[in-house]
Amino acid sequence: MDNREKILTCALNLFYRRGYDAVGIQEICETAGVTKPTLYHYFGSKLGLLSSLLETKLAGFYTELRRAAEYHGDLTQTLYDFATVVIDTANENRMAFLFLMNLCYSPRENETFSVVKPYADEIFELGVQVFEQASSHLGNMHGRQRQFATGFIGLLFQYLMMLSYETEQRTVTEDEKRGLIHQFMHGIYS
Repeated sequence: MDNREKILTCALNLFYRRGYDAVGIQEICETAGVTKPTLYHYFGSKLGLLSSLLETKLAGFYTELRRAAEYHGDLTQTLYDFATVVIDTANENRMAFLFLMNLCYSPRENETFSVVKPYADEIFELGVQVFEQASSHLGNMHGRQRQFATGFIGLLFQYLMMLSYETEQRTVTEDEKRGLIHQFMHGIYS
């Protein structure tokens, strides 16, 4: 593993366990076995490290999510595809995804919020896109696309967060995914 990758891996591990603000550059360097000039060479700053970390560790996530958000006439299937990308990413890259979710709730004036906001915005806007595309097929939408997207993404994120609290880490099953979609669809059709 090269120095850049060691730094990213150590930083993710430390940030995930203790939070971005609780971890200093010196601790990251010591854990990765590199000098501060090496870290600054690759990332420029702690914030640059955070930005690179999110970009690197979640690189394929947004490409897959954009593809999943394309509506093809079946809202249930589109939501299932969307949820599958989110959940499978959380299953496969648990630390990075849960860390991203945690950062989405950063205080607005915290420097981390400026880094994570574009990532959070894209997830939300892709969710809105699904409901906007489906609005002609879903009679009860009535301008509530943003509300439905908020509810759907919130359901996924909260489910993943609660699952992360379990002592034994496990992945979300296909039945659980389908159950979440069924629960959500039942709510918006009622």
